[in-house]
Amino acid sequence: MSRIYDALQRADMERRSTQESESAGAAEPDFLSGAAQMPAIHPGIVLDQITRYPWHPSALALPTLGDRGESIEQFRALRSQIYQQGSQASLKTILVSSGMPAEGKTFVAANLAMSLARNQDNTVLLIDADLRFPALHAILGAPNLPGLSEFLAGTAQVNDILQRSQSSQFIESGIVREIPNLTFIPAGAGGDSSSELVTNHRIEELIELLSPHFDWIVIDSPPVLAFADAIDLARAADAVLLVARGGVTSFEVAQRSQTAFSNSRILGFVLNAVRETPRNDSYYYYYQKEEAGSGLHGHKNMGRKG
Repeated sequence: MSRIYDALQRADMERRSTQESESAGAAEPDFLSGAAQMPAIHPGIVLDQITRYPWHPSALALPTLGDRGESIEQFRALRSQIYQQGSQASLKTILVSSGMPAEGKTFVAANLAMSLARNQDNTVLLIDADLRFPALHAILGAPNLPGLSEFLAGTAQVNDILQRSQSSQFIESGIVREIPNLTFIPAGAGGDSSSELVTNHRIEELIELLSPHFDWIVIDSPPVLAFADAIDLARAADAVLLVARGGVTSFEVAQRSQTAFSNSRILGFVLNAVRETPRNDSYYYYYQKEEAGSGLHGHKNMGRKG
C-alpha cells in the first residue's frame, strides 16, 4: 500500500509542477519586450513563387519604362555611376533619401530601380520604407498591403509582402511599355508609429535574408531632417544616395542632410528639378524630365555651392 501511496504522491507532485510551469509559461509574454514577441522569420524565398498583382504603372512618373529618350539615357548615366561605385567597393543595398519632403527622392528611387531592372542580368528589389507617407505603390499602381509595416510589426512573413507585376508589359496611350523584372515591397499601413517599427532591427534581418536573392536593393526612405527613421534604415544599407531639389533645397539643408548620414557611406547627391546645368567642375550631371517638366542633375561634392 505504501508503494501505491508513494506513487500517487509522486504523480500528484508531478501534476502540480506541470500546472505551475504551464501557468508561468502563459504569463511570461506579459513581461517580454515587443521585439522578443516577434515571430521567427521563415526563410525559403523562391522568386518564381512571389505573388503577382495587376500593376498599373504611371508612365509619367516612370519615364524609364520607355524605350528611348533623354530621360532614359540620363538614368542610364546614373546607373553607370552606381555600377562604377560598386566596382570600387561592395555595393548592393542603396538607401535613397533627402533632407526635406517634396525634393524628389521617391521619383529618383523608383526610376533608379527601373533603370537597374531594365538590364536583364539584374534582379532588383524596390522597398518603400517611407512608412508615414508611402508613394511607390501609387507610382507602380500596385497594392499597398501587406507591406513592410506588417513585417516589422511581426504580423506578416517575408513571402507575404513580396510582390511582382502580373504582366511583363502594359499599354498606355496606345504605346506598349515593358515592365522590367522588378520585385516590390510596399510600405503597408505604417502611420505615426513607424519609428518604433523601424528601430526593432527587423529591417536588418529582412535585408540580410533577401540580399542573396537580388543583385540590387533600392530603399525609398523618409526625409532625414524631418524624421529619424532614415538614419535607422541606413544601418541596413550599404550606401546612401541623397536627393536635393534645384531652387528649393538650400545649401545648408543639403549639408545638414549629409552630416545626418555621417556614419554611412554617401554615394553623392542627385540634384532634381533643374532646367539648366550648373557650370562647376566639382559636379557630375544627370538630366531627367520630371512630372512637372523639370530636370534632374547630380553632384557628389559638397565642397562648393556651385
